[in-house]
Amino acid sequence: MSVVVEAMNELLNFPETLEKLMHSSSRHNDAAQTLRGVGGATFPADILDTPKEYIFYLDVPGLSKSDIQVTVEEENTLVIKSNGKRKREEGEEDGCKYVRLERRPPQKLTRKFRLPENCNASAITAKCENGVLTVVVEKLPPPPKPKSIEVAIS
Repeated sequence: MSVVVEAMNELLNFPETLEKLMHSSSRHNDAAQTLRGVGGATFPADILDTPKEYIFYLDVPGLSKSDIQVTVEEENTLVIKSNGKRKREEGEEDGCKYVRLERRPPQKLTRKFRLPENCNASAITAKCENGVLTVVVEKLPPPPKPKSIEVAIS
C-alpha cells in the first residue's frame, strides 16, 4: 500500500518538481547567456583558414557598418559588438505611429574570438556588405626553421 501512496504523492508533486527544474535550468541559461554576450544572442559566424589569413564571416542583418565595432583586446582577442539601436524608418512622420512591430530590432550583440599566435593583430580589415560582416586577419610568416650544424668530433 505504501508504494501506491508514494507513487500518488510523486504524481501530485510533479508540477512542483517541474517548476524547480525549470528554475534551475533558467539560472544555468542566464549564466550561459552572460558568457555568450548581452541578451544571450550572438552573431552566427563562419571562419575560413587560408594559407595567408583567417577570414571571419558574420551574419549581421539590419546593421550597417556604423552600428558595428571591431576591436582587438589583450593582443589576441577579436571582439565584435553592435549597439542594438532601432533607427526611425524612412517615411515615418510626426503624428504617425506604428500599429504593429513584429520585426525584431537589432540587439546588443557581442562575439569574442581568441586569435592564434600566428595572427598579425595590427593588420586586421573589416567590411560590412549586404548583411554580412567580413573580417580578415592576416597571418604572420612562419618562423625560420632552425638550422642544424654538424660539429666534427676530434
